[in-house]
Amino acid sequence: MSTIAFLNIGMHGHINPTLPVVAELVRRGHTVTYHTSPAFRAEIEAAGAKVHLYPGGDQPLPDPPTPVTLMESLARTTVGLLPAVLDDLRRARPDLIVHDSSCLWGAVAARELGVPTASSFTTFAFNRHVPSPTRGSWELLAMARRQHRSVQGYLRARWELRRRFDARGLPPLDLLNIRQPLNLVYTSRTFQPAAEHFDGSYRFVGPSIGARPVDPAFDAERLRDPVLYASLGTVFNADPELLRTFATALAPLGGTVVVSTGQTDPDALGPLPANVLPLRFVPQPEVLARAALFITHGGMNSVNEAMYAGVPMLVVPQGADQPMIARRVVELGAGLSIRTRDVAKGSVRSLARRLLHEPGFRTAATTLKAAQHDAGGYRRAADELERYVHTAAPVRQPVPTDPSRRG
Repeated sequence: MSTIAFLNIGMHGHINPTLPVVAELVRRGHTVTYHTSPAFRAEIEAAGAKVHLYPGGDQPLPDPPTPVTLMESLARTTVGLLPAVLDDLRRARPDLIVHDSSCLWGAVAARELGVPTASSFTTFAFNRHVPSPTRGSWELLAMARRQHRSVQGYLRARWELRRRFDARGLPPLDLLNIRQPLNLVYTSRTFQPAAEHFDGSYRFVGPSIGARPVDPAFDAERLRDPVLYASLGTVFNADPELLRTFATALAPLGGTVVVSTGQTDPDALGPLPANVLPLRFVPQPEVLARAALFITHGGMNSVNEAMYAGVPMLVVPQGADQPMIARRVVELGAGLSIRTRDVAKGSVRSLARRLLHEPGFRTAATTLKAAQHDAGGYRRAADELERYVHTAAPVRQPVPTDPSRRG
């Protein structure tokens, strides 16, 4: 059996898809270690991995989280974390390192140790046909001119990284797109834009959805069909008025309207119709299994889970990669999208009616459901890692170039 080390950034959307993979590898007899922030320790230990905590506690996100500030944060974090991470890895002596596609310190650590490496893409895979937010562009340059302090911080961190560690071959800018000889992409080939332009190093394994602990506080028997569900994710505080608009717009259309408020206090939404159930957190896959419609911010995990359940979506992107994901949902006919500034009770209700009553949306969602299930999920991801660790040689090699530029 092998020792496999996972390294990740401290965000639920990047960690959650890896947990069923970790649990499956442990079930198969492998030893798994996981470098993470303290906030994620309990759930990673529950998956069976030995946790190594990053020094300094939870790693804060930059505010605002623009591509430029993210680049600076990732580079500075890499310089700060690498000494402790390398000490841990030298003791663990992993046969394989699996790092998030944004986890620069994982890629550098693998090069320092000469260990075979796989990259974990929890959003879309990127290339010149599907450009990542940190790919060199006129837009990035314009943003950099407005955020020169972040640019200076990034350049200092990259210089320090080159001085102290083996950072050759890693992207100079595109830190949200760190490729390796094996790249696991947690969505289906059908949902991936321009999938035909990605080479065989990319494995589109589909959503990694494993068993989750039963939430005794959630009573599914309370739900009445049709179940309509709205959530803007759990990372940031959602605007209470926005959530209230969703609730009041959907109430006349649904048997039960479930609104997940995340970090926002449900009481902040004020009085709501009797069939609206506002809760901070809900067992999302369980709710989606009953839902006829999902209003979502368009995070990849949420969209993957909705497609896995075959639920049409109204996507209200809030930032990051969510506009790109929203466009793909609309392109494939599985939903509609609306800008936050255009959200009003009337507009949301009109779009929701279309999603509920025009059969094309349900048909497209059902097609995507089949593609998501056929991709293989966490078991296929574990299969791919097992095959790779048995065949990969511990060599120092450059990160692959843009996979769309094949000879």
